[in-house]
Amino acid sequence: MLTLPPPPPPRLLTTRQTKQVSPDQIVISKLPIKQHSQESDAPNYVTTKSIRPPPPPPPPPPILRQPPFQRTNPIIWFAAVLCLIFSLLLIFFGVVTLIIFLGIKPRNPYFDIPNANLNAVYFDSPEYFNGDFTLVANITNPNKKIDVRFESFDVELFFSDRIISTQSIEPFTQRRRESRLESLHFISSLVFLPKDLGVNLKGQVQGNRVKYNVRGTFKVRVSMGFFHLSYWLHSRCQIEMTGPPTGVLVARKCITKR
Repeated sequence: MLTLPPPPPPRLLTTRQTKQVSPDQIVISKLPIKQHSQESDAPNYVTTKSIRPPPPPPPPPPILRQPPFQRTNPIIWFAAVLCLIFSLLLIFFGVVTLIIFLGIKPRNPYFDIPNANLNAVYFDSPEYFNGDFTLVANITNPNKKIDVRFESFDVELFFSDRIISTQSIEPFTQRRRESRLESLHFISSLVFLPKDLGVNLKGQVQGNRVKYNVRGTFKVRVSMGFFHLSYWLHSRCQIEMTGPPTGVLVARKCITKR
């Protein structure tokens, strides 16, 4: 009976080789080794170790290049200078206007009705009205340093919201802190009134309390040396009269605004 020699022991790395190889570079593989034996033909495995190559170095970062310097267009510089000059002029005139306004303190002229008389109210028919009405208008310039000129002056007489007569005043000039009285005579002849307004007016005459509305619209021109300004003013007055023929003013309320 023949006796086979025992298989050689597996090859192992020495301590020096183990220290030179990192753990992540070791790959374990199993290789079949066929061993002749009388008892079994099953393959035996031996453990081997191989070294993985190191990873390649990362690529270098890209080089950023600055864009070439570009000169500003002269047209843009010219537009910027014009905008700067315009802004400075606007600020200058704004400061000057504020100083003038604070120094002069301009005020609007106002319109008032200190006296009025209702002479007649009668109807030719249920819808056609006749009337005779006189009022005294007080126009005042309250400014201490400004003269004003009334270039247009119109006064309208209303019953409720229906116009019944109108008058105009010729242009005139008012000095500082000056007042002017104007007598205005309103005559209504065959003025159409809706039936409900006619009934209302008759009731007020019989009750000895007639309410009229007076509206004044005038264009004012203000002069301050070489500076001139024109604007419109609107006056609204509510007046209450006693009945004709000796109707007198018993109450009034006037407001003047731009």
